[in-house]
Amino acid sequence: MTPTLFGRWQTRLLLLATVGTVVSLPFAIGLIGSYPSAAYFWILTYVAIFGLGWDVVYDQIQKYRWDRDWPAAYQLFAGIWEMIFIWFAVGIFRILPISSYPPVGVFLQHYSVVWLAIFIVSQSLMRIIFVRWRFRGGQWL
Repeated sequence: MTPTLFGRWQTRLLLLATVGTVVSLPFAIGLIGSYPSAAYFWILTYVAIFGLGWDVVYDQIQKYRWDRDWPAAYQLFAGIWEMIFIWFAVGIFRILPISSYPPVGVFLQHYSVVWLAIFIVSQSLMRIIFVRWRFRGGQWL
């Protein structure tokens, strides 16, 4: 599948709103991590907001590739870059509208678990549930 920009946006928002929320719940209620906090949902929100802009860049990079494809290795590098960017925004510049921030270890754990879950779902369940998703450039609507 060669994702289109609109397909990237739809897929990112759908997966963050569903899989990201479900995976963040144990962190938010304090089962995993140091303490219960709404910061994890704010982190998801920032990943979604900034991700819409990053997807424009990713779409341009994809157009320069000879096959116009976006391999899974690129998705891994994009996830690492986004994690670093969000950590600087959240952990260093403190842009969250909350008083308590997760420590770096808990942030890395949360982001990694959410990213891995979204990656697995995008490579498996999305192809089963939304059969035409692959043939419509990632668009599910």
